Amino acid sequence: MKYKHLFGPVNSRRLGVSLGVDMMPYKTCTLDCVYCECGSTSVLTTERKEYIGAEEIISELQEFLSAKPLLDYVTFGGSGEPTLNTALGKCIRFIKNNFPQYKVALLTNGTLFTNPEVQEESLLCDMVLPSVDAISDNVFNQINKPHRSLDNTSILNGLIEFSEKYTGKLMLEVFIIPGINDNPAELTNFKAVLQKINLTRVQLNSLDRPGACDWVEVASAETLRKIAEFFVPLPVEIISRNSSTPILKENTGIATEESILTLLRRRPSTIEELSRITGLTINIIQEYLSELQNKGQVSSENISGNTFYHL
Repeated sequence: MKYKHLFGPVNSRRLGVSLGVDMMPYKTCTLDCVYCECGSTSVLTTERKEYIGAEEIISELQEFLSAKPLLDYVTFGGSGEPTLNTALGKCIRFIKNNFPQYKVALLTNGTLFTNPEVQEESLLCDMVLPSVDAISDNVFNQINKPHRSLDNTSILNGLIEFSEKYTGKLMLEVFIIPGINDNPAELTNFKAVLQKINLTRVQLNSLDRPGACDWVEVASAETLRKIAEFFVPLPVEIISRNSSTPILKENTGIATEESILTLLRRRPSTIEELSRITGLTINIIQEYLSELQNKGQVSSENISGNTFYHL
């Protein structure tokens, strides 16, 4: 079967060996974040509906998971906001009922935790990884460019409410953009709100591949370290792109030009990342990329001294 909605397994810095499930049309989201590695949002919406049918996704999961791949997580995420799809709960329950040996993770921007149904569906996951990039309205609007119906205070209250019910791991990402959300006032607001959330860990992140807007800058290691110290006694870690370890080729089954295109369709990647994900040597990846560039299917861009390939 040629998979339309599954990608990987990929070697994730936050989730280990992760099979991605993309259950949304490309860049359909509640936010239009300036740092998004998938690019600008095409459809900005808060409407929940079955964008891609549950049976279509379940069919792919059934075939892939029946082969008993070595995975740390099956992760609902991808190139849009997964909680917009009303099929989410049904797909999670399918895995829990039919492949209970696999843990389920949810990558979400957290904007729909105001919805009781989204909370109930998300409670089924072993790990939930929401993001909070701003506390004040002006910073929220500048970084996340939300759908006009969204209110950040309500979103944060929804996340707090969800965390009080949730018994799994709640790993909350804060994406730092220098000059925007790293000032003393915003960080003080962050700390006050984060202390109300029953979280497992705060994960500080910054730009490490091209984002939707060129003006977004990389936060220095020193800046992130100081923010981590400021957030104490909250459990904080700084996540970095180079913290992951290789995946063995036999665990992934990815070794084709088409698979490389599938990965790049979802996010820009370096040769080294593609090598780790696919299990192929850097030389072989380079051959694939050169051929794809000659065909005009792939482009490259330098950011912070690293060459990222993208469609």
